[in-house]
Amino acid sequence: MSPTSTGDGRSSTPPTTTPADAPKRPGTFHALARLYSFAKPAMPRLFLGMAAALLASVLALLIPQVLRQLVDGPLQSGDTSQIWPAALTVLGLGVLEALLVALRRMFVLTPGTHVESRMRNAFYAKLQDLPVSFHDRWASGQLMSRAVSDLNMIRRWFSFGLLLLVVNIITILIGFLFLLNISWVLGLIFIVCSVPLWVNGFRFENKYSTVARRSQDQAGDLATAVEESVHGIRVLKAFGRGKHALAQFTSRAEDLRGTEIEKAKAIAGIRLWLILVPDVTFALSLPGGVWLAADGQITAGELVAFFATATVLRFPVESIGFLLSMTFDARTATDRFFEVMDSPNTITDPENPKTIATPEGRLVFDDVHFRYQDSAAQYPDLVDGVSLVLEPGETMALVGLTGSGKSTLTALTTRLYDVTGGAITLDGVDIRDLGLGELRGNIAMAFEDATLFSATVRDNVLLGRPASSDEELDTALRVAQAQFVYDLPLGLDTMVGEEGLSLSGGQRQRLALARAIAAKPHVLVLDDPLSALDVDTEAMVEAALRKVLATTTALMVAHRPSTVMLADRVALLEQGRISAVGTHSELLATNDHYRFVISNLEDELDRERKEAIR
Repeated sequence: MSPTSTGDGRSSTPPTTTPADAPKRPGTFHALARLYSFAKPAMPRLFLGMAAALLASVLALLIPQVLRQLVDGPLQSGDTSQIWPAALTVLGLGVLEALLVALRRMFVLTPGTHVESRMRNAFYAKLQDLPVSFHDRWASGQLMSRAVSDLNMIRRWFSFGLLLLVVNIITILIGFLFLLNISWVLGLIFIVCSVPLWVNGFRFENKYSTVARRSQDQAGDLATAVEESVHGIRVLKAFGRGKHALAQFTSRAEDLRGTEIEKAKAIAGIRLWLILVPDVTFALSLPGGVWLAADGQITAGELVAFFATATVLRFPVESIGFLLSMTFDARTATDRFFEVMDSPNTITDPENPKTIATPEGRLVFDDVHFRYQDSAAQYPDLVDGVSLVLEPGETMALVGLTGSGKSTLTALTTRLYDVTGGAITLDGVDIRDLGLGELRGNIAMAFEDATLFSATVRDNVLLGRPASSDEELDTALRVAQAQFVYDLPLGLDTMVGEEGLSLSGGQRQRLALARAIAAKPHVLVLDDPLSALDVDTEAMVEAALRKVLATTTALMVAHRPSTVMLADRVALLEQGRISAVGTHSELLATNDHYRFVISNLEDELDRERKEAIR
């Protein structure tokens, strides 16, 4: 079974924990504080933006004080000469407030994009560093949604939501002080009436955070569905399953729509309080203020200033709703981001890596065991005590029935997975004691499922050895019978489409084989890289491979008798164990199971030949 297969029952969705073993969820402040390491370089400009925004808010609160002096002064005394200075003062404060708002935007917009960029680069680097077992468990759409939409949400919150939330809360507190200074009675009414806002704010966090998390997870599932359908569009069309895929997608989209409506209802609930409470407070304060003014406890100017100040505070109060929802969205995005960043990498460079002074290519499997590790299930050993020695320059064919563990065994050689028992050594050194760079520089792999990247043919073939000369590149292409690339529109500089789908399966396999050969490894691991080739092309590739394999240690998974004939020796893998090793002739003569396997391979080859004739 291929190690990248999910047919063994492992989940392709993010791993979850049960309530009993789930760690306690940190508070919103502590969760968002984890962003500091990425935001630290941008903090000075963020603080400058906050200062500019706060000063603009203070200027807005000063305008009612000018009106207070205007009403109690020239308007009462009839001295019209003082009206114009007051009007110009209000105009000046307004212009200065607008300039500070523009300055705030200038300070914070660019740093926010830098924070997002640093986080996205770190996220991508982490994905490259994490082992294949991590990617087996996680759906690609979930990772894409974290890398794009979640980080975009964090950037918008950092540049806008965080700043305005802090500034507006401070503005409300300063505004309350102004109100109390004007009239402690009316100010006290405002403070008492604001209590329901804070109570409902805390209730809103608990409700909205849960729904926001569900929404973002469902968006990731939806992205996975789109990606799978696009990549599998040929299969869906060939089997006429487009409507079925659409029905599944529609169901998931409807679930997301329902969750978004639930989010909207939660936001509407908090907005109701944020709009209703100030209006009720105004209604309660107005008769009280008129009575205080009539009783001479406050002046007409102070009454005007009080309600003008309360009006200035309306936007900061009403904005708390969408700023809180943005904050909780950012908190959920932060949690999802660090779920990946906190994932442990079990396949790393050793603390003191060893080196191979003179690589020869002697590969030894010493009682190797491997099973998939999962906290939720215990899988049986797929590789169950394999012991095998490949001498330098030897070609070993690995033969067995489907599911015997061939692909899994080859994946262990480059530490795509780590053995769970025993050891694999290269020239006498345990591969876990080698740096990953050195190990994968000495061992190159070509997979049956040939993956190409959206890059030029040249870049794809020289992926493992970018500094190779044109002559070395041409040699690798000739060995792999991939000279067809010279007939492409731009030759070696032709861009290969996403995953190489613009090429045929055989062309992709030949380029993948050329990529492994161009790396010039000391050990070449071939996981049936010729399965998509026709019989004649395969024969030409095999003839050219004989020259390459004469000086390179090779471990080949063989699904065709002709591939077996390339090998010096053959290892028969049976239910995760090596049951026999010998030459092709020896095993044919002495091993019943080997004859059974070879007969199955020959039957498959006959079927392929008949299909080719048709």
